[in-house]
Amino acid sequence: MNIQHWKSLLPQDFSPESRVWVYQSSRAFAEPESAKLENLLNEYCSQWISHNRPVKGWVKLLFNRFIVFISDDTQDRLCGSAIDGSIRFVKEIEHEFNAELLNRMTLAFLEGDEIKLFPVNKVHIALEKGLINEDTLYFNNTVTTKASLENNWIIPLKDSWVGKKNLQQKAV
Repeated sequence: MNIQHWKSLLPQDFSPESRVWVYQSSRAFAEPESAKLENLLNEYCSQWISHNRPVKGWVKLLFNRFIVFISDDTQDRLCGSAIDGSIRFVKEIEHEFNAELLNRMTLAFLEGDEIKLFPVNKVHIALEKGLINEDTLYFNNTVTTKASLENNWIIPLKDSWVGKKNLQQKAV
């Protein structure tokens, strides 16, 4: 997927304040898996309920590695059980596809056409070894709104919290 193409896949009729959850897989999903996963995501999204009403939601697999949920709950807030249900669904995907999706201690970087993963406590080593640099694109999975997803999900390492922390360490 083209680095900018993913933005065109986002729902245009959702508020910029729509809520976002990004789940990063410990591995890329192969083509047959990604097709099956897309079907499961679409099915889940079509049945996603909050307060006994359908959620205005969107769920997609991006870069064969990131599952992105968006809920436009600007008119009707998403209830806790709807959020809990989405997390249970993500856990089911983890089990079915044998992939970690809830591990926030591994960070993703785009170097050329390859997504590289490093444990958060090893990023400084990846920098020292030249595996990544300050201009390497970082997937900031902490984004929480559609606007922040569009503008701050894929950013140069130097502009991220992890870059600021590790680049300062490198300079010392």
